[in-house]
Amino acid sequence: MEENTLRIGCVVMAAGNASRFGENKLAREIGGKSLIHRALEAVPTEVFHRIAVVTQYPEVAALAEKFGFQAVENHHPELGISRTIQLGLSAMDDCDGVLFQVSDQPLLRRETVAAAVALWRENPTAIVALAHNGVRGNPCLFPARFFPELMALEGDRGGSGVIRRHPEALLLLETAERELQDIDTPQALKDLEQQP
Repeated sequence: MEENTLRIGCVVMAAGNASRFGENKLAREIGGKSLIHRALEAVPTEVFHRIAVVTQYPEVAALAEKFGFQAVENHHPELGISRTIQLGLSAMDDCDGVLFQVSDQPLLRRETVAAAVALWRENPTAIVALAHNGVRGNPCLFPARFFPELMALEGDRGGSGVIRRHPEALLLLETAERELQDIDTPQALKDLEQQP
């Protein structure tokens, strides 16, 4: 398939229970914007054929729709990240590749996400992921050949298992460490706010 006709989807994963955080962390703010608002702003809409936000939270679904994104409800977040991946992928059935973006990397830039998509367009059989110093982070973009394996995931297991089975397919895009920082605890949020 021609490189420029490849249809790429984006799944924003915003359904987790945030058990380590102790509350819905996506509503917490950094610099006057909630984590989920920042996550949706980091989606470079112009490079995607379709964008879906998978969530258990009505307020997140409402915000997704405000952005013009499809809101996909996850009624069973207790089934883990695999459920979110499956729901998101089901909304992307006509895509040649899908990028999975988490919602708790508040410093992720849309330009960086767009660069990952551009790299994948040049290497459409590869799995493309952001990294710092060679250490893989998120988001990750999977070509359709891996969709069956992603759909077969169970429990709280994400795409890492698929990547581990196919190390030869992984292509890393180096980026700044701060863009890959995720917020798993209130302390991590506090530390990030205090960064210059």
